[in-house]
Amino acid sequence: MNPQDQRSNPAPYVPARETSVFDRDDRASHQAAANIARSQIDAIYQNGSAAQKTQSANNPYQRTHDQLAHDTTQTAWQKYHSAWQNYYQQYYERYYVSQVHQAKIDLEKNAVAVPADRPLTKDEAIDDLRSELRKNVETHAKKVKSSRHFWPAMAGLSVMLIFLFLQYNRVLFANVEAYISPGNIDPQNLIVDPSTTTAVGPDPKIIIPKINVNIPIVWTAVASDQNSLNKAMNDGAAWFNIPGANARPGQVGNSVFSAHSSNDWLDQSDYKFAFARLEQMKEGDTVYINYNSKRYVYTVTHTKVVLPTQVDALVFPTDKPVMTLITCVPLGTADKRLLVFADQVSPDPTGAEKAAPEQATSEPAVMPRNSPTFLERLFGAN
Repeated sequence: MNPQDQRSNPAPYVPARETSVFDRDDRASHQAAANIARSQIDAIYQNGSAAQKTQSANNPYQRTHDQLAHDTTQTAWQKYHSAWQNYYQQYYERYYVSQVHQAKIDLEKNAVAVPADRPLTKDEAIDDLRSELRKNVETHAKKVKSSRHFWPAMAGLSVMLIFLFLQYNRVLFANVEAYISPGNIDPQNLIVDPSTTTAVGPDPKIIIPKINVNIPIVWTAVASDQNSLNKAMNDGAAWFNIPGANARPGQVGNSVFSAHSSNDWLDQSDYKFAFARLEQMKEGDTVYINYNSKRYVYTVTHTKVVLPTQVDALVFPTDKPVMTLITCVPLGTADKRLLVFADQVSPDPTGAEKAAPEQATSEPAVMPRNSPTFLERLFGAN
């Protein structure tokens, strides 16, 4: 084929691409941005040339033509680069803002409206209720905190709590001691056979294995003096000798011993909860008393709750050695007295001697009690 003929052949026909509205808008926006950039570049060059002429006119030491051209070119290039950076930054900012706006419009169009009369589901109702309650609580809390009555009310509540603790702390501590705290019973005092004769020390003691009691006996208390009885009970169990109930262990008659069930937390004593668990004693339980280096064994026969003034409940006719234990009930109070009665079973009670009449002191008006409470001390109660 002749090359000349080849050149004369017309080019193949290519159909023009259809231009959409979006393409025209995009090209128009692109063209407008390009025109802005070009105008900025032209302004840079014009300002550079003007600066060059001004510097040459004012400088007596003119630089050479090559140096001036080099400096002018470098400055113009930096401004040219900055102009294009600004262009692209503005372009993409407008692009992403338009995209976000369009996405928002699409979401609003596609959103499904919830009918106003549609019944709420169980979870939705619970969430609404929870949100409403939380909002109400937060609103009321802010109002209370901002109120001028809030801090005085809190101060008053704190004082009341402190007062209640001072008045009733023994109730709390006594119950803890009675049902949680372990006892200090010596395992060698747990006797399997009560009739067994065991050598013991000379120190007088009351031992009750069931309620973990192992406390000394104090004989010096004066039954008609509450302060003397309290002092004795701070050191163990006080011997409450009154007319008609003044026997000692091993003697015919009633031997009476009293100990605290609860006392105030400020009271300094190792025995202020000695009889905290005495209410657990039942018929048939065993109590041991060490006296004059001999162990006496008693078996509980019955219990009784009386008023503090019913001292005559301790005086009754008997022809054998018996024992009565006294403490305050209910726990933490001194409202009533619990009496635990027991008969001597060992040594043989038939050979017991009678109590001497001169051992008894004057008859008291009330039975021993716990130490005074906070209010009783505040107002001078004994």
